[in-house]
Amino acid sequence: MLSGEFHHSIDAKNRVSVPAKLREELGGEFMVVRSLRGECLRFFSIPAWKEYIEPLKKLPRAVSEKTFWFLYHDAAQVSPDSLGRVLLTKGLLDFAKIDADPEGNRNVVIVGCGDFGEIWSEELYNKHVEEMDIDEIRRSLEESGL
Repeated sequence: MLSGEFHHSIDAKNRVSVPAKLREELGGEFMVVRSLRGECLRFFSIPAWKEYIEPLKKLPRAVSEKTFWFLYHDAAQVSPDSLGRVLLTKGLLDFAKIDADPEGNRNVVIVGCGDFGEIWSEELYNKHVEEMDIDEIRRSLEESGL
C-alpha cells in the first residue's frame, strides 16, 4: 500500500528521487503517466498499472484510443537508479507544471494514494490540499452507501 507525503526536488537532468518506502512497494520497474484527474503525475507498479488500464480496453474504440494516447504518448516506464532516482520526460513535467521557482528549484510533493502515487508541483499540491472539501467526500461516500 503506497502511503505518505514526501517533499523532493527535480534535478537538472529531470530526475526525482522516489522514497525508499515507496520503491519497495513499486518493485524494480513502474509506470509514470499523466493523471486523468488533475494536473499531476501518477505512478503505478506494473501489476497495478495493468489492472488500472484493463477497464479502458473495454470502452468504445474512439474513447479508448484517445485515452491511451493521452496516457502513453509521454509516459515513462522507469527503473530507479542506485540512488533511487527516476527520469521524467519533459512532457510529463510540462503537463504537471513542474517549473523552477525564482531560486531555480523544482520542488515536488510525492504522495502515496493506496494502489498508486502522485507527483505534484509543490505549488499546485498546496492549492489542491487547500481546496479539498472533506464534506463533499463524506456526502459522496454516504450517497454510495458507505
